[in-house]
Amino acid sequence: MTGLGCLSPIGNSVADTWENAKKGVSGAGPITHFDASLFKTQFACEVKGFNSDEHFDRRKVRQLDLYAQYALVAARQAVDDANLLAESVNRDRVGVIVAAGIGGLHTFEEEAGYYAINADKGPRYSPFFIPKMIADIASGHISMEYGFHGPNYGIVSACASSNNAIIDAFNLIRLGKADAIVTGGAEAAIYPAGVGGFNSMHAISADNDNPQGASRPFSKSRNGFVMGEGSAILILEELEHAKARGAKIYAEVAGGGLSADAYHITATHPDGLGAKLAMQAALDDAGMQPSDIDYINAHGTSTPVGDVSEVKAIIDVFGDAAYKLNISSTKSMTGHLLGATGAIEAMFSTMAIVEGTIPPTINHAEDDQDEEIDYNLNFTFNKAQHREVRAALSNSFGFGGHNATLILKKYEA
Repeated sequence: MTGLGCLSPIGNSVADTWENAKKGVSGAGPITHFDASLFKTQFACEVKGFNSDEHFDRRKVRQLDLYAQYALVAARQAVDDANLLAESVNRDRVGVIVAAGIGGLHTFEEEAGYYAINADKGPRYSPFFIPKMIADIASGHISMEYGFHGPNYGIVSACASSNNAIIDAFNLIRLGKADAIVTGGAEAAIYPAGVGGFNSMHAISADNDNPQGASRPFSKSRNGFVMGEGSAILILEELEHAKARGAKIYAEVAGGGLSADAYHITATHPDGLGAKLAMQAALDDAGMQPSDIDYINAHGTSTPVGDVSEVKAIIDVFGDAAYKLNISSTKSMTGHLLGATGAIEAMFSTMAIVEGTIPPTINHAEDDQDEEIDYNLNFTFNKAQHREVRAALSNSFGFGGHNATLILKKYEA
């Protein structure tokens, strides 16, 4: 991994996001993207201080849904960080795989709303409607901006999407199909259809009186996830290629595991079956033992069933080693970035390796303990902890039973 970029609810750069994560800052607040006063949930974790006109000309803004804008800005940060435009880099061998769980939801909502209001005039849609909406278009725009001609596509597997994208990038590079790949995810679904849809499913918290404390993974009173938005982009590069051009190396991708729950359209398997399969597959792919992992960035969405099933899966896979590592859910601070969540959590896992700091799981109270959760595990509650992180495992699980587990390890020259 040779470059990182990030726009998140707790910072508009990697440095700011990471510093705020270490401090335990919550990104939650009242929704500003639309008037949510009539919605059951009126808060979310939005990106703050983002002005499209500061990054794109007016014509470009018309072509880009907000999720794609986030992806392009984060990609610019990552490409610059990796110096990926150096003359020694063959752009024909640089790919782009950027995921979204939903894609251009706001664009779809605007266009569908226009037709509903003007149905008597016949269909009139923007020529940018389809290319703004589709979930692969962020990858296309990034490749066009830089002239990257390598493998190029988007991945959709709900909240596992960007972990899937990173694992695909990893596999294509080790198969020799590319020298480097710009990968990660982006999402911007904090709009009426997104909030209303998740409300109807009873999936998101409605703690409107306490938005900053609403995401409380592994606590008994948890009552749903908090929606987040943003983008994280990573540059993965073949090791010898990176070394030959003198690139800085943050960490190595060690392995990835994929599985399906084959159980329910939205709920995780209650025993964590798919999660266990994905974590074990990632360990096998990396050639690692459970004792080699020092940190797990949990999926940890703050949902009643999901948190319990993930804890069960961790204990089943890691056994005694589970009690010697740190676990945290950074969603307690960023909210749940849906299709972008795996990418931002891969960034957090990378920085944990680089700095030897575990970001916390905030919002936990000692009297808010769930009898189904083993608190002998170290969930890194409320305060960052320092320790050497030789390797980190990051889980992402999505609606439809999609599971993707990524393992990163410290780079040693």
